[in-house]
Amino acid sequence: MNKISVLLVDDHQIIIDGLKSLLSNSGEIAVVGEANNGRETLRILDLMGIDIVLLDIDMPVLNGIDTLKEIRRLGSAVKVIILSMHNEAGMIKSLINLGANGYLLKSSSQEEVVSAIRKVAAGQSYFSTEVTLSLLNKPQNKLHFDQQTELLTDRETEIVRLIAEGFSNKEIGEKLFISHRTVDTHRTNLMKKLNVSNIAGLISYAIKNGMV
Repeated sequence: MNKISVLLVDDHQIIIDGLKSLLSNSGEIAVVGEANNGRETLRILDLMGIDIVLLDIDMPVLNGIDTLKEIRRLGSAVKVIILSMHNEAGMIKSLINLGANGYLLKSSSQEEVVSAIRKVAAGQSYFSTEVTLSLLNKPQNKLHFDQQTELLTDRETEIVRLIAEGFSNKEIGEKLFISHRTVDTHRTNLMKKLNVSNIAGLISYAIKNGMV
């Protein structure tokens, strides 16, 4: 039985070393290369046949988004799983549209990483986190806003929607003609008002209530 060949791509060597150790426990996966930026990744892919690329987003020289664009432009059949700290809805949707076969958060367990590699190698897709699953399975008909939504001001509703669409504080501020610090204050107040603890909670709330 041929092992699944994997290329690890991250600009932090400690992440690569941790992934190598994690994947070494799986008898069906072989880490055959590593790279610290997108340009190295493309060079390795040009030299070797690889089944799966585990790809970070934030990297110097050539980031993960541009690397994925180039991989798909070149027509490579390699499967790409994004492994990132980013869980913004807009970011995830963009990477799916660019041809990512999977999306994992760096908080994923060893079992989830191995499972994702197996499934993607078998021709399936794998997307981590409840937020991502909500995005992929979003119902066609928008849901009615719940009672909490009625407590939101028009400005708060607008900010939640823009956060769920993947815009940064700076970008939201530019769109709404307010400072990024004001956006940050609104975001903190929204998390308290909606009883969520992070941005993922705000995004999930926006999706469930048909804001995006």
